[in-house]
Amino acid sequence: MQTTTVFIAICLLTTFQFSQTQMAAALTKGKMVRVLSIDGGGIRGIIPVTLLAHLELKLQDGPSARIADYFDVIAGTSTGGLVTTMLTAPNKDNRPMYTANDINRFYLEQAPKIFPQSSRNSFMDRASSLFGAVTGPKYDGKYLRLLIKQLLGDITINQTLTDVIIPTFDIKHLQPIIFSTNDAKVNVFKNALLSDICISTSAAPTFLPAYYFETKDVDGKTRSFDLVDGGVAANNPTLMAISHISKEILMGNFQFVDIEPMDSKRMLVLSLGTGAAKQEEKYSAAKASKWGLLNWVYDNGATPLLDIYSDASSDMVDIHVSTLFQALHSEKNYLRIQDDTLTGNASSLDIATNENLQRLLHIGKKLLEKPVSRVNIETGRFVPVEGEGTNEVALNRFAKLLSDERKHRQN
Repeated sequence: MQTTTVFIAICLLTTFQFSQTQMAAALTKGKMVRVLSIDGGGIRGIIPVTLLAHLELKLQDGPSARIADYFDVIAGTSTGGLVTTMLTAPNKDNRPMYTANDINRFYLEQAPKIFPQSSRNSFMDRASSLFGAVTGPKYDGKYLRLLIKQLLGDITINQTLTDVIIPTFDIKHLQPIIFSTNDAKVNVFKNALLSDICISTSAAPTFLPAYYFETKDVDGKTRSFDLVDGGVAANNPTLMAISHISKEILMGNFQFVDIEPMDSKRMLVLSLGTGAAKQEEKYSAAKASKWGLLNWVYDNGATPLLDIYSDASSDMVDIHVSTLFQALHSEKNYLRIQDDTLTGNASSLDIATNENLQRLLHIGKKLLEKPVSRVNIETGRFVPVEGEGTNEVALNRFAKLLSDERKHRQN
């Protein structure tokens, strides 16, 4: 149903044309729409942040270059939502709080405190993990909540330095709740604190507790939210970002008014995954056919249901977007970087030992050396694309295009 709805929406959007009145009333400010999307994945967020650190270094405007200056929309789910916020939240000088390198240091320093490992090997910890589905979430989330609230203070989403999109899921109403900068500017009930949004989008079921907060309008009316991890709705928010832009174009709100919705020739889309364990082949039908409820939630240290839903969501979005760009002969405008060869602790969401964090950092750096790849629809695995070089070459090309676009707008 969701896939059908998406394609119907795409078909409708591509038929839309602006009226002459709209065209005359607006200014064309750029040639390309620029989109960055970051998947969910817990501590594996180190992988896409490492790629972003490389991209930031290659942008051609010197040491002051920041990712937020080069993208019209940045979308992030769960840990990707936290990264998105850190890239776009303003400091006292109205510049991004963090460079990409800063965010990597943040992960290395804070992840062990968010996901404490000290008692992981004790009998009580093993028992707590085994019966976590009954006794409560694996972590109480208190340190994460305090950290994010201290970091972001009273900054609301309408203050971000570029348009951001962060999905969550409302378990009371069983529907996705998508927070964005543009929506928050016109709907006061969606103008939530960035801290509340970050805590919500990272509240992964079984790992961290669900989160409740309220927003208020000028008359004191409130709207309540009962939220969990955005990965339940869209672990890979790339299509969500593209759809958001198309909606803004339809409403006449987007600055690129001479561009039609879903015009992939005029879009630059960078989609960064957090890695997957496809080649490890963790599960089998023979084994799963004997599972009960508890095993589907927790199996020998792994979380089958979460793995299945998050990987399926990410891959389906990648397939749809890749197919769209290839069909319109603009496949080089869409770059998806994902490592599907993770194994062992590297594929976990929360094993935040120094050894594993350093391993993830190394995986991110080695991913730069791997060839540009696209997902094979039959096998689900990423296969190299001939003639497009390495991910580093592709990111360098994107950096040049992003810099050229920024200079075009400034001039």
